[in-house]
Amino acid sequence: MPRYMVERDFPNGLEIPTTQDGRAAMLGVVNNNATEQVTWVQSFVSGDKTKTFCVYDGPTPESIRRAAGLSELPIDQITEISVLDPYFYVGA
Repeated sequence: MPRYMVERDFPNGLEIPTTQDGRAAMLGVVNNNATEQVTWVQSFVSGDKTKTFCVYDGPTPESIRRAAGLSELPIDQITEISVLDPYFYVGA
């Protein structure tokens, strides 16, 4: 399955409460993603919480866009990515 980096801007900052509401919100995203065969692998958040860089596995960029739409999440850019492991070269 292809892997993608999804960049998102949150001009007012991203706040996810560490409560049952936050848990329910994250579970909702995971469930919406599943309807499009998309898996959220992990995310990185800028220090000011206005930008996220999220790694997803999914069949196509369009499937990721549809899943994001179900969760009402913005998408600024989607880039297909692969892993570059520096330690692969060190051991060669």
